[in-house]
Amino acid sequence: MPKKTRAQPKEIPVVGDIEDCEKDVLEALLEVPIGGECVFYIDSEGGSVYGALAILAMIRHRKIQATAVVLGECSSATLLVFAACKKRIVTRQSVFLFHRMHWHSERRINPTEAISWARHFEQIEREMDELLIRLLAPAGDKIREWTNSDRYVSGTEMLAAGLAEVLEVG
Repeated sequence: MPKKTRAQPKEIPVVGDIEDCEKDVLEALLEVPIGGECVFYIDSEGGSVYGALAILAMIRHRKIQATAVVLGECSSATLLVFAACKKRIVTRQSVFLFHRMHWHSERRINPTEAISWARHFEQIEREMDELLIRLLAPAGDKIREWTNSDRYVSGTEMLAAGLAEVLEVG
């Protein structure tokens, strides 16, 4: 009787701005069987928190066992993708930027819409900060400190905080 081979995890790059790769990442996640495995290769400065939230929600909804491998940078909104992963691998030279959400709009809006957006922004900022802290629970106080000080954090610091395993590159 032939041995049953285990399927290899789907490998998914998360490179550049989340907005630029979100569609490809979500399509790739749909190719992962429910309860299956994937590996994210991350080198991203962040981008849309909504895009990152969509990726996180897809991982959770499909019960995907995800691994994050940070090749270079994993900053801002991309931290939500990193935090969604059960296994996290970083180099000592990897870099992570923790900061409060930034308000960005390229369209003209009227004052009523601006007031409504400001209220929404304040609420979503709090919720996203708390979500990240819950997902990276063992280091919640550190995450809060790093976020409040707009802090760049090294892979070595992430390892010391117990948030990842090391990938030695040299």
